Amino acid sequence: MCLILFSYQPGIRSTDSGRLIIAANRDEAFRRPTDPAGFWADAPRVFAGRDRNHGGTWLGVTRQGRFAALTNYREPGVHDPAAPSRGALVSDFLRTEIAAADYCRLIATRNGQWNGFNLLAYDGRELWYASNRGSHAQPVAPGVHGLSNHLLDTAWPKVLEGRDRLARALTASDQAGTVRAALFHLLDDRTIAADAQLPATGLPIERERLLSAAHILPVQPDDPTSGYGTRCATVVLIDSDTVDVTERAFDAHGKVLAQSRACWPIAS
Repeated sequence: MCLILFSYQPGIRSTDSGRLIIAANRDEAFRRPTDPAGFWADAPRVFAGRDRNHGGTWLGVTRQGRFAALTNYREPGVHDPAAPSRGALVSDFLRTEIAAADYCRLIATRNGQWNGFNLLAYDGRELWYASNRGSHAQPVAPGVHGLSNHLLDTAWPKVLEGRDRLARALTASDQAGTVRAALFHLLDDRTIAADAQLPATGLPIERERLLSAAHILPVQPDDPTSGYGTRCATVVLIDSDTVDVTERAFDAHGKVLAQSRACWPIAS
């Protein structure tokens, strides 16, 4: 997952559910085997896509309204192939009933095990953020935020533009169908940022340009061995009593392959 834009409004009391709206793109090699979003046979309350290589996920929700998502931290040349899968950080949280604060603090004590990551975890009451390339685990403040392959709210062009467009979309309408359509539209933005706006992460400038778009198209979409880009877009709407999730899967040319949607009342 390489772009997560979200709006978070906690409940008035500590026992209240809040409202969480997420628009996220998963960027990955097109050759990596993946299952589309659905309820898992071995964890029936978890609704998520699934990485077939390691069994984890990049984003998921539960019947109880728990949510988690992950992005990798971009650091060229720094990767341990023997490190445990980062996707398990999401799936492990979704399988449990541990509080988001406790989970993120626990992960922070062992964060040297994994390659660089950013994790968002929501337990229905609180939203927390943890990264093993940043500071300690921390609660997320109410408001509109963006996360890509650096730390939370790092001012990369697609994070800044995405946050602004998300805020405008939520101001324009509170109707779920209208909001959903607006969020998929902003996730489909394929605009390349100007060179002066690009971050310096150690990649060649040509690669930085390619990755600056919200929806990434591979340079060689017909080459199954090298294609990397946006594999799917997901919109999640969580309020006090309902979860609504829609996923769109794309081919290497950016065309929609399939769309799935699920909506359910939050279980107690």
